[in-house]
Amino acid sequence: MTDYFDQQAANWDSDPVKIERARAAAQAIRDNLSLAPNCTALEYGCGTGLLSFALQPYLGQITLADSSSGMLAVLNEKIAASGVHNMFPMKVDFSTDPLPQIKYQLIYTLMVLHHIPDTDWILQDFYTLLERPGVLCVADLEKEDGSFHGRDFSGHKGFDHDELSQKVLSAGFRKVEFKPVFQMPKTIGEVTKYFPLFLMIADK
Repeated sequence: MTDYFDQQAANWDSDPVKIERARAAAQAIRDNLSLAPNCTALEYGCGTGLLSFALQPYLGQITLADSSSGMLAVLNEKIAASGVHNMFPMKVDFSTDPLPQIKYQLIYTLMVLHHIPDTDWILQDFYTLLERPGVLCVADLEKEDGSFHGRDFSGHKGFDHDELSQKVLSAGFRKVEFKPVFQMPKTIGEVTKYFPLFLMIADK
């Protein structure tokens, strides 16, 4: 999977849907949280940083974590070109690497959770990495029929709210809520389908 994202990195930001999706997720986070310039944040699975760039003016130090060297190379170029000073890339895969020693007040992901086979494990990692109080924001696919990625995809076919809520609460979070965030168009064959995305907000 990392190889796929390495190959896609150079052209990732040329897709207007990805840009619109990130902006919608950022707006939903801003609408539902009180962000502050001293807030420490982690984006896991950051890719080229589209979501974090949209949130950058409203946060303090942002750690942008990803396992794809290709995505991080593009991200580093964007950070250098933009002149921002509060974004710090990190090459890491929580499934194989030790967790960072630092804790964060906010952790967020966009279209990442459905790629992670063991959601119980990653949710527990997010809980560990959050300060108390802290907030986890997950923007991802609603439960779908598998057509978003196709037959060969080994991840999750989106998420049912009740099932995901139980996993989040079992990881230790004390409150979970869901908000609609985006309708993502995707052409499958000759037909364009729209896949709804949610924003899940969980409090520690």
